[in-house]
Amino acid sequence: MEQRRTRRFTIQLPISITRNGPERITQMGLTRNISSGGVLFTTEKEPGIGASIEYIITLSGNSEQGVSLRCIGKVVRADPSPAGETAYDVAATLERYEFVRPEE
Repeated sequence: MEQRRTRRFTIQLPISITRNGPERITQMGLTRNISSGGVLFTTEKEPGIGASIEYIITLSGNSEQGVSLRCIGKVVRADPSPAGETAYDVAATLERYEFVRPEE
């Protein structure tokens, strides 16, 4: 039986991933699950293992004004996704976060 340090929540939300470094590359994806320590998401391009990334998860809700979760972390794993040939399941840490509202 697999035991994890923190509970994971299966949830599919839009995610925007930006790889930090000399060349900032942004791509879109969908979360598969999230915990207080990290996130598993699916995306079309494989980010490098160990790469620092910034990712923004768009939280859904019934309010007129949405809210997003801006996170900083590192890629710890990237595997080809069973969902498709050009997709990758990427696991990243959640080292820092803040809630952000869209500009009015």
